[in-house]
Parts: sequence; C-alpha cells; structure tokens
Amino acid sequence: MTVTEAMQTTVDYHERTKHQPHAYARSLGYLDWATQPDPFRRFQGAPMLPLAHPPDSDAPAYDDLFVGSRPAQPVGYQTISQLLFDALALSAWKEVAPGNRWSLRVNPSSGDLHPTEGYLIIGPTEGLSVSGAVYHYAPYEHALEQRRALTASEWEAIASQLPPNGFLIGLTSIYWRESWKYGERAFRYCHHDVGHAIGTVTFATAVLGWRAAILDGPSSESLAVLLGCHQQRGIEAEHADCLLLIAPRATPATASLELPEALLSRLQQAPVAGHANRLSHDHHEWPIIDRVAAATSYSGRSDGPPMPMVTPRIGDSSLPHREVSARRLIHQRRSAVAMDGQAWIEERTFYRILGRVTPEVSPFPYDALPWRPRLSLALMVHRVRGLDPGLYLLVRHPSHLAALRSSLATGFLWRKPVNCPESLPLYILAEGDAQRAAEVISCHQAIAADGVFSLGMLAEFSRSLEEGAWMYPRLFWEAGLIGQVLYLEAEAANIRATGIGCFFDDVMHELLGITDRSWQSLYHFTLGGAVDDPRLKTLDPYFHKNMPR
Repeated sequence: MTVTEAMQTTVDYHERTKHQPHAYARSLGYLDWATQPDPFRRFQGAPMLPLAHPPDSDAPAYDDLFVGSRPAQPVGYQTISQLLFDALALSAWKEVAPGNRWSLRVNPSSGDLHPTEGYLIIGPTEGLSVSGAVYHYAPYEHALEQRRALTASEWEAIASQLPPNGFLIGLTSIYWRESWKYGERAFRYCHHDVGHAIGTVTFATAVLGWRAAILDGPSSESLAVLLGCHQQRGIEAEHADCLLLIAPRATPATASLELPEALLSRLQQAPVAGHANRLSHDHHEWPIIDRVAAATSYSGRSDGPPMPMVTPRIGDSSLPHREVSARRLIHQRRSAVAMDGQAWIEERTFYRILGRVTPEVSPFPYDALPWRPRLSLALMVHRVRGLDPGLYLLVRHPSHLAALRSSLATGFLWRKPVNCPESLPLYILAEGDAQRAAEVISCHQAIAADGVFSLGMLAEFSRSLEEGAWMYPRLFWEAGLIGQVLYLEAEAANIRATGIGCFFDDVMHELLGITDRSWQSLYHFTLGGAVDDPRLKTLDPYFHKNMPR
C-alpha cells in the first residue's frame, strides 16, 4: 500500500465510522450472544508461571506519583508480580445472580470486552527465568505464559540497547473482541483501550519508582515477531501495537530500540510455545478493519538519530497533598454506568483535575509518549461551584492555541475564568446551560448531562496524519491515556468517571464551528456522582483461584 493509499484508507475509515444522528456506524445492530468472544486469551501448552499476589499497601500516596518522589524498587519476581497486578490484572467480579458474573480489570475497556493483551520481555530474573524470555500475561490466572526462551545472544541484542535493569512490555489488540459488539467502529475503541493500558502500565511502574516510555523503533511487523504473534492468522489474530521500556525513573535512556535483522530472522523461524485458544466458534467479518489496520501499520522509526527519551520533569507540588493510596485508587477504579445529576464539585477540585491532564502543568504520565501532545479538550461544565455553566476549552499544548482559534467558530468569548490558575490554559467559549448539548452529542445518553462536567477530546487530526497514517491509532492512545488520568482523578475526588465512545462526531464539530478535518473529536468522557446498581454483587478479583473454570 502506498503512502497516499494508506492515508486515503485511513481518512475514509474515519469518516465512514462516524456516528450520525440519522445513522450510526455499521454494526450488527444486536448482540450475537452465541459468538461472544472469550475475554481471556490463553496459549495452551505454554509453560505457566504463577505470579505473587501482592499485599495491599497505603504507600505511595497517589499524589506522590506526580512528583517522582518514589525510590526505585529492585527488579525481581515480587516487583514484576506487583507491576502486572497493578497494570493488567482483574480488579473485581460483578455478579447479578449466582453463576451470572463477569470480570473487571485494572485497565478499562470499551464494553468490558478487553481486546488488549500484554507481554513481558525480560532478561534472566530470579524467580522468573534463568534466561531472557518473552511471556504472555494471563490475567485470569495472574500468571505468565512463557512463549519464548531467548538465548544469551538474543537477549544481549536487546539488552545492549536498554539501561541497566531495563525490560520491556508489549501490547497487542484482538480486533474481533470489539467488532463483535461495535462493528466497524471497533478499531477506534481498541486503540482507546491501548491508551488506557499504556496509562495503567505507566501508573503501575511509577508506584515502584520506575518509569515507562513508548519505544519508537520497532515496526509493527518486527514487534509481532518478537512477541510471537506473527504466526497468528484470521479474525482472532493479535495485532502488535507498541513496546514500552520500563526502567528506574532517574535512568537516562533513549526512546528507540532497533531489533537487528539477524535476531528477527532467528525469531521468525524459531518455534513459539503454546497454541492460542479459540475465542468464538463463529464470526462476522468486518473487512474495513483489516484495511485500516494495514494502512496504519508502523514501518519503524524513520531515518535519523534516535529520539531522546523525554527527561522526567517534576509536576506542580503546590497543591494540597492527599494521603490516599495510589494502589487503592488503581484497583477501585470503576466505570460509572449512570450519574445522579445532583453532585457538585468545588472549583479548586475542577482545576486540579484539569491540571493533571495538562502536560505543561503535570508532565507525568504524558512523558511516556514520544511525541508532543496532540489533543486538547472541549468541556461542557454543568455543576462546578464558583464556575459558570457553559462551553470551555482546555488547550493542552501551547502550539494548539493559534490553530484552535482559527478552526473554531468566530464569536466565542476566549476568556479565562476569574479564579483559574495562571498556569492552566482554560478558556470559556460560551456561557449557558450545556446539559442538553452534552446529552444529544453523546448519542442521547443522559450520563453526559448528569455528571458535573463532560468533555470531548479534540485531536490535531490533519496535521498529525501528515506524518503518516500510523499516527492515527496513536491519537487514540493519547486519548486513552488522558482518559485513564481522568478515571483516577475522579476516584481521588470521591466521584466517578466513564469513557463515552458513542457520540455524534460531526454534531460535536458543529457545536464548535469546526468545518474541516483540522481537529476531530475522538473520545468523550464524563465525571460526576455515580449511581450504583443495587442488584450487582461485587466479588474479589481472584476468588475463583480454587474453583474450576
């Protein structure tokens, strides 16, 4: 596929999968429960290593993660167990009646369908392996499945490019898990979920005094070979997404990794342990997803010097410190299913939340991304004490301001709220009740109007795609990372949040006066007072460990 064809395929996909008031993006229109995918990928026959279940801990405090004060913990069996437990494990089970239950995970997912799979690539580690190895993480068991044992020379080819004590985490997507429910729009949602998983990994590493950074070197094809999913075929195949370097936070490094051709050639031919379980006995094909996946495949870092890893910067420590446990927030996070329409938050709480999604104010966790911020936020404020209801804009990077002013409708106020911190680039565009607009835009879902505020994430779309069609999924990764911060900030503020994937794209653009593809809304969110369903019982995440599956 040529560069021009890849770009056109990507733009065509984006336009075709927009929800419109008169027609939603193509899907079956119903749930075919007989083909519901198994949410747990297993590699039958692969050696399995159970991981430790770490005890609860009040340390570190959630706010400490943003100032980088946590000392680095040693890399070993216990800390790897905790990392994966805090990043990709089960967080609870919900039960509506005996035997009718479903699991939740630390990393959120559209429709709780979990297309994202996690891999660990690490050298000889006491308690794990005497050699380097590639493992698949199995969240149901909280265990590692060893897919490859790496020879000393194979691991050295990787380790020589990593900082001391560095290792890797890979993420892949199974598009079928989302397309089963959401049809053609599923590609978008899968990459939202990748962004959320990048977020959960980044927060879990920070708890241990480590840091995470996406590596820009390996191509999608090379990454698939390293992870061992290059042999998978068909609609249930995993698609390699990204590779994250995990290293002590203070360690200098680069954000690039090259997989030598000799190494890839050996891995291409080497056997991989285990056979992927079948997720559904039948499928409905969505060919456009295969086409956009091919169009947005990453060919590897372009020629030029390696991109330096962004130096960790210290966030704003002037806010009152809260002693709430980071790990408790990570594991208690839930997606609200309804909002009460009654809760309010204080103005200072609102500004704290917005500061945490603004990289110039709070560099963590956005220093995990090897590109400058591409998303700004359009907010519909409903119930914030001291702040007028209305339409607001948070400019997440200074380079966005002029472009947004020229793309949005004339006549907006562009006025900073009276008590807004100087460091926060927040502008009120229009005053007035925005609840009806929020509900209509979010596919007529009341949850967007009943929260304290809702928002749409605006991506610098055309300019980003000029770099290559491969930037398209990365825009969704950034959106998912922002969403993960919003989830945790909501929990820290004693409210709740939820991502909204169903929204009328162009109705949102019309509200803002956007008439071209310079900016596109990619993900919506709402925060507020959650309404819990009393019919649901919550079970411990690993209550099933001694039960037959």
